[in-house]
Amino acid sequence: MLRCVVLGLLCGLRGYCAATHSLRYFYTGSSGMTEFPEFVTVGMVDNEPFTYYDSNICRETPRQDWIAKSVGADYWERNTQISIGDEQTFKVDLVNLPQRFNQTGGVHTSMTMYGCDWDDEDGTTSGFRLEGYDGEDYLAFDLNTLTWVAPVQRALITKHKWDADRGLNENRKNYLTQTCIEWLKKYIDYGRSTLMRRVAPQVSLLQRDPGSPVSCLATGFFPRDIVLSWQRDGQELHEGVESGGVLLPNGDGTYQVRKSLRVSPEDLEGHTYSCLELQEYSSTDCVCVSVPDPVRPSSNLAVIVRLIIAAVLVLIAATVGVVIWKKRSASKNYDAAQTSDSRADGSSDNGAAKA
Repeated sequence: MLRCVVLGLLCGLRGYCAATHSLRYFYTGSSGMTEFPEFVTVGMVDNEPFTYYDSNICRETPRQDWIAKSVGADYWERNTQISIGDEQTFKVDLVNLPQRFNQTGGVHTSMTMYGCDWDDEDGTTSGFRLEGYDGEDYLAFDLNTLTWVAPVQRALITKHKWDADRGLNENRKNYLTQTCIEWLKKYIDYGRSTLMRRVAPQVSLLQRDPGSPVSCLATGFFPRDIVLSWQRDGQELHEGVESGGVLLPNGDGTYQVRKSLRVSPEDLEGHTYSCLELQEYSSTDCVCVSVPDPVRPSSNLAVIVRLIIAAVLVLIAATVGVVIWKKRSASKNYDAAQTSDSRADGSSDNGAAKA
């Protein structure tokens, strides 16, 4: 028999949790993907999207109420112009890079991801910038040496040209270690009531019949950093656990995730099985949901509806994930002379970065 779901929490529901905060920008240029915009940028604070631009709308837009209320029109205009310049750069990349890789036709992506982290407890910071092409690493910036690391031979031409521009690399380091951190702290302050909120999950079990897997569903939680773990008699289980734990957004800004366990009715009778959930915050109490019998679908309509919605969202998340995963694109530029000197022939990056 499945005895209970144990809800374990790690850090104080009513209190503030010290944490490492992050600011990330993802850029993706694509060709041959008519169902997606040719260029997309997404800004994220603590893994929450807060700004967005694509080549269809041609405008930087807010994705959180707190940023829309906290900055003025000049902020959106400045970042719009940066994205428009980057869009032109990426178009050039997606002409030149396939030629360098001896590719003709097909779907191609040019990607950039950059940002910084700040630990609000001990004050430590870090920054990074990565370039990619077709989902693979292309170049990585080394903050210590102010040079670029090229994991593929075809990136060496770009590496040597970018390495030679010491002043630009100094500016890039200054952005990643100072400017980025300053803006990250501002964003955390602007969005404190949203980003720092702590919402415990609702946990449910669903088993269609005695021979089907038992699904453990945690929903309505924030922040997104949780781990679901199945245990038998207090020991973590790996055998029979189905790795369907795709994190999905709910419409209210919270998240949901589930993980299933395939176990025979005979084993259920002889052992105590628990679904253990761990999160960034904690409570001294455990929440146990007794399940004396296999859950009947008719008595768990809400859970079934959530699971159906989750299945649909998986498809959406997978599609969007293609874009966001490939957001490692080329660098930033403004005028036509700069963007024509693209990453494919040695340099398309003037170091411009969003606030």
